Amino acid sequence: MRTPKTLATSLLTLSAAALLALSAAGPATASPAPAKAPVSASDVTSHTVTETGTADYWTAERMRNAVPGDVLADKAMKRGKSSKSAAAPLEGAAPSTVEAAAPTQQSKAQQSQTLQTKANASENPVPHIGKVFFTLGGTNYVCSGNSVSSGNKSTVTTAGHCVNEGPGAFATKFTFVPAYLNGAAPYGKWTAKALYAPTQWSSAGDMTYDTGFAVMSTLNGQYLTDVVGGSGLQFNAARGLSYKSFGYPAAAPFNGESLKSCSGTATNDPYNPQFNTQGIPCNMTGGSSGGPWFIGTSASGYQNSINSYGYGSNSTTMYGPYWGSVIQQAYTTAAAS
Repeated sequence: MRTPKTLATSLLTLSAAALLALSAAGPATASPAPAKAPVSASDVTSHTVTETGTADYWTAERMRNAVPGDVLADKAMKRGKSSKSAAAPLEGAAPSTVEAAAPTQQSKAQQSQTLQTKANASENPVPHIGKVFFTLGGTNYVCSGNSVSSGNKSTVTTAGHCVNEGPGAFATKFTFVPAYLNGAAPYGKWTAKALYAPTQWSSAGDMTYDTGFAVMSTLNGQYLTDVVGGSGLQFNAARGLSYKSFGYPAAAPFNGESLKSCSGTATNDPYNPQFNTQGIPCNMTGGSSGGPWFIGTSASGYQNSINSYGYGSNSTTMYGPYWGSVIQQAYTTAAAS
């Protein structure tokens, strides 16, 4: 199986002019149209995991050899179909915030630092950020993920294409390895007991909703956020915010063995505005899919999106879905399970 060179080498072919324009694209000024219908539990699809022995399956060798999971977004990107308004805030919807869960890993003072735009930067491991491993169609894949605050103390965020083919089957052998570094799993390997995705992703592969949630089983009698903490989240936030994103890029020139980050101010995708996504300066490659976007300058900010896709082998922008009411419902359903 081919290995992609960037997060979206295999995702969408653009004209040379479009590729040149990508690096020069400025902020879009149009506001998203409000959704016209309320969101309900029917907008969420779930899958209960019944398999056993998953943690033992992920040996150091299998983790190193897993294929970057962004290739699974290929058919959704090519399909290019999306609801143009459903990811926007509902009429009159105010931003909705979920506070972080202890233990806190970063000083709140760091959020006041001046944001410096970086295409990629090396990071020390962050306890609540890690790698996600899973199997689809007999192939082992790798993405990135983040532990978040939730009622069940066990919820992980990632990309929709890292939990479900979009459309298609749900992943098997889904495992989260927080603070992964050079093959080490300092907080253990946490296996999923249930996977959740917006129905718009699981039934149609709509890139507007490329976000997934996994509920992890306890490990040695402990809940995930009691061990590594959990990020706060925010939904229906303003567009054009400044972000810091994290991930484990595995496709060349990276090797997926350490954590990287990108930072910058979000602008709308000029090529597929129907996706309602925003992009920040970033050249992270495949394997970083599903890594968290935090509002502000550090991993202690509110999570507000994930790494979803880029364009071409020399992409300098990473795009992430707008976390509106549909993705909020998927989170709420997973977090309450």
